[in-house]
Amino acid sequence: MTEMAMHPVLKQAPDEAGAEPMSRLEAHRHELTAYAYRMLGSAFEAEDAVQETLIRAWRAFDRFEGRSALRSWLYRITTNVCLDMLKGSQRRARAMDLGPASSADTLLGAALPESAWIEPIPDDRAIPEVADPADVAVTRESIKLAFVAALQHLPPRQRAVLILREVLRWKADEVAELLETSVASVNSALQRARATIATSELSSEDRARPLDKEQEALLARYVDAFERYDMDSLTSLLHTDATWSMPPYELWLQTHADVVKWCLGPGIGCRGSRLVPTMANGSPAFGQYKPAPGGGLDPWSLQVLEITGERISGITFFLDTARMFPLFGLPLHLDS
Repeated sequence: MTEMAMHPVLKQAPDEAGAEPMSRLEAHRHELTAYAYRMLGSAFEAEDAVQETLIRAWRAFDRFEGRSALRSWLYRITTNVCLDMLKGSQRRARAMDLGPASSADTLLGAALPESAWIEPIPDDRAIPEVADPADVAVTRESIKLAFVAALQHLPPRQRAVLILREVLRWKADEVAELLETSVASVNSALQRARATIATSELSSEDRARPLDKEQEALLARYVDAFERYDMDSLTSLLHTDATWSMPPYELWLQTHADVVKWCLGPGIGCRGSRLVPTMANGSPAFGQYKPAPGGGLDPWSLQVLEITGERISGITFFLDTARMFPLFGLPLHLDS
C-alpha cells in the first residue's frame, strides 16, 4: 500500500447500501489513526493500518450485526493489524535513545533507514476537528514524540494494554475481551508496562497544553531568531539541556556551544531560512525552507519543537522532506 494513499476499495463511490456503513466507519478514522500511531510510531504505517482496518470492517460489515459496539470492534481489528505489523520489526527510537550526545565536531555519519525512527504525525490526522476539549488534551499529550518513543520500549501487547487502559480509559474486562485474554493477564501487563514507562524520565512538565500567549510569544521570538540566524537570541530561548537532533542521523547535540558551532559550521547552509508554521504531535512545528541554488527556497526539514515551562526543551529536525512535507500539506518550493 502506498504511503498515505487511499485504498481503491474505499476510494470508489459506495453504492446506496454501502454508504451508511462507510460513513459510520469513517467517523472513527482519526481516533484509530492516533491509536495506531502510538502503537507503530509512524504516521505512514498508522495510516496503512487504519486503511486495512476499514477495508476489513467494510467487507465484514454485513456480518457484524451489532454483536458488540462498533468502536470496540474497530479497535479489535486495528490492534490485530498493528500486532501483525510489529512482528519482527525493530523498535523505533529517537536519536537520544541510541547513545550519548555528540559534539559539533562529530562526523554526521550514515543515515539510518526510516524504520529506525519515531516519525511525526500532523495533528489534523490524529485529532478530530470536532471533539471534546478534554479528549483533545489527552490525544495531544499521548502523541507527543517523547511519549510515543517511551511506548516503543514496551512489547507490542503491553503497549496495547497501556494505551487502552491508561490513555483511552478502557476497563480491564474490555481490554481482556479485545485481546482474548484474562483480566488478571491484562492487569499484570499493565503493571509491567507502567514500571517500564516510569524509567523513561517523562515529567508532568512534558504534558501538552494549548498554546497560551506566553508560548505564542516564545514561538514568535524563535522564528525571528532562526530566520535572522541570530545564535545568541536563538540559544537564549533554549533550556541549557535542550536537545537538537536530526533524523535520519544518530548525531544529536545538547549544549548551547555545540548548537551554535554546528549552525555556524556544517549547518551554515540554513542561514537565510524561512519557517512555515504547522502542528505535529500536539506540539508547534515548522516547515523549514533554505535558499535554493536556482532561486527561491527549497525544503530542508520539518522542525518539531518541545516546550517545557517558558523555554524550548527540544527541537527535532526531520530531514526526509520528500515524505514529510506532502504529509503536512507543505509546499515543495517557496518563492523568495
